[in-house]
Amino acid sequence: MLAMISHPDCLDHDPGPWHPDTAARLNAINDQVIRSGLEFVIRHYDAPLATRAQLERVHDPAYVQRVFDMAPAEGSVEIDGDTVMSAGTLNAALRAAGAGVMGVDLIMKQEACPVFCAIRPPGHHAEHDKAMGFCLFDNIAVAAAHALQEHGLSRVAIVDFDVHHGNGTEDIFRNEPRVLFCSSFQHPFYPFTGHEARTANLIGVPLAADTGSAAYRKAVAEHWFPALEAFQPEFLFISAGFDAHVLDDMSNLNLTEADFAWLTSELMAIARTHCQGRILSMLEGGYDPGALARSVVSHLKALLD
Repeated sequence: MLAMISHPDCLDHDPGPWHPDTAARLNAINDQVIRSGLEFVIRHYDAPLATRAQLERVHDPAYVQRVFDMAPAEGSVEIDGDTVMSAGTLNAALRAAGAGVMGVDLIMKQEACPVFCAIRPPGHHAEHDKAMGFCLFDNIAVAAAHALQEHGLSRVAIVDFDVHHGNGTEDIFRNEPRVLFCSSFQHPFYPFTGHEARTANLIGVPLAADTGSAAYRKAVAEHWFPALEAFQPEFLFISAGFDAHVLDDMSNLNLTEADFAWLTSELMAIARTHCQGRILSMLEGGYDPGALARSVVSHLKALLD
């Protein structure tokens, strides 16, 4: 059964009225899931708080302590021009990271599969010792490290189709041969990484603005799929950012719901072949609430196929 993990605390992260990462994103997803009828085939779970030990598998302990120390009791604290902590942010970030841990456990215990984590703040820009790009903790990295350490897996793959390069995930796993990281992203574009020389476990697909559906699908099929087939992962993780959508003014790749559904179906086929169907998806970007909600539902339907 498809599981969806979230928590009301994720709505309490408030980086300010000007910020693209608003609680309306999750509300739109929940409303669209209900309208689509998927509500009747999804099992819902409340995300736990990630522990310090789980965070410190991928983050510098001193950095984790700094995040805790910076958390305001009221008002907000700006970490950089994009990343803001409000009074509700720390718990939201801990729930976001904890959702991935719970999802891995559910899948490995065969209690649910696949799993989608509807969480915020996102995570894939958070590096080993640095917050940036709306992200405090690298949620997908925390989940992948949990799978490796607690469940004894030896090969996991992370695919990231957010329009922005997942520099944090790459930073954390750059020299980890047990993790294959495949990413597609607009370039040149924030955070202006991912196009440089890479280690063998990093498969980056930089794409020019206005790439469009056909060229996007061709590039991913040529670069990601052979690498995934050769790696034969035991678990497949997805950093699911939907900000490459044509209606999202954060980007210019001009993708649609159909592209996200196509890619999800292809990844599901790989997971069935190599991972016993083990697949966990975590929300990253997507900042037009309507386009995001429709894209997530397309993603969920493909996960159910």
